[in-house]
This record gives sequence, C-alpha cells and structure tokens, in this order.
Amino acid sequence: MSIVIRDVREHELDSVLALNNNAGLAILPMDAHRLHRFYEQAEYFRVAERDGNLAGFLIGFGSHSDHDSSNFAWFKQNLDSSFFYIDRIVVASRRRGGGVGRAFYADAQSYAELRYPQMTCEVFLDHGADAALLFHGSFGFRELGQNTMPQVDVRASMLAKELCSYSWVNDTYAGKLPDVPWARGRALPVQAQRPTGT
Repeated sequence: MSIVIRDVREHELDSVLALNNNAGLAILPMDAHRLHRFYEQAEYFRVAERDGNLAGFLIGFGSHSDHDSSNFAWFKQNLDSSFFYIDRIVVASRRRGGGVGRAFYADAQSYAELRYPQMTCEVFLDHGADAALLFHGSFGFRELGQNTMPQVDVRASMLAKELCSYSWVNDTYAGKLPDVPWARGRALPVQAQRPTGT
C-alpha cells in the first residue's frame, strides 16, 4: 500500500499527541499546549497516511526559527551555516519497518535541500540506540558531538548531513524558488501569521 506524506491538519493534533506519547523512550513526551505551539510555528509539520490511517509524523524547524529546544540551541552554537532541524519523528508501532520513516526522511530532505545546506537531528543514546543510529547513518548523517539535555538528563548523539543540492539551488535561484506545488513551504495557520499585538 502507498504512503502519503502531507501537511498536518489541526483536527489531527489529538492523534499526533497520542502517537508521540505512546512512542516510548526514544521520544520525549509533550502536552497539547506544546504540540499546538509546534502546529503554529513549525516550518515543516507533516503526517504520513497509510491505508487511510495516520502512520506517523515529522516536525522540523529552520535555524532562523525561535525554537526552544536545547538540542536545537546546540546546533545553533556549533554550526557555522544555516540548517534544517528535525525536532521529532514518530512512526506508529504497527507501521515500523514498513518504509514510513524512509518516506519521511526523503520528503524532509526534498524540502530542506532547497533551503538549507545541512539537515540535523539527534538520537537519544541511553535506551538502545543502535537501530536509530544505523537508520540515520544509512541516510548519510554523521555525529558532530553529544549533548546532554539539562531539563531531562538525556544524552543525545548530535547528527548532521550535508545537503549537496543546496549550493546549486541557491546559486541558481538565490532564495526565490519557482512557484511549483512540490517546492512550496507549509502554509502556517492564520493565527500564527498575524503580527504580534493584533
């Protein structure tokens, strides 16, 4: 069956929250308030559908965003160029090993390489990380260092991948991408587009 990757819809946030909080130790739990903040601010927030059911989600931020993650801050401190940061990816347990994660990473890279020279993420190391490290290594990610998240005392491998298409896209289009559907960014909710104080 095919996997469809598309922007999240607001009415799906309860299902996204349940997926996140049932994902186990590899993903930090969150509450509805934080998820709604992600919905309003994330540059990339997409879900996977398989057989008409929600199979997972991926949330990402550009390095220019006002994201409050300590791992995001680590990348801002340690990288000289802009980057696309994968905050979290969750695949429903019944869908793991079926290609959903690979479909997400292919889609996220297609989005990021038009805008950023690097893609970054982290893998938590304290609870059997071999499968996640192998998965990321097979996509070309390499460890830049490690970070212990102060608020939760979780150690993470900080990973980055060079996006080789970025230089050509940037040189050719200078930040003004053609208006084609597959190159468009996420349309943020209307309330998130309003200037502060209105």
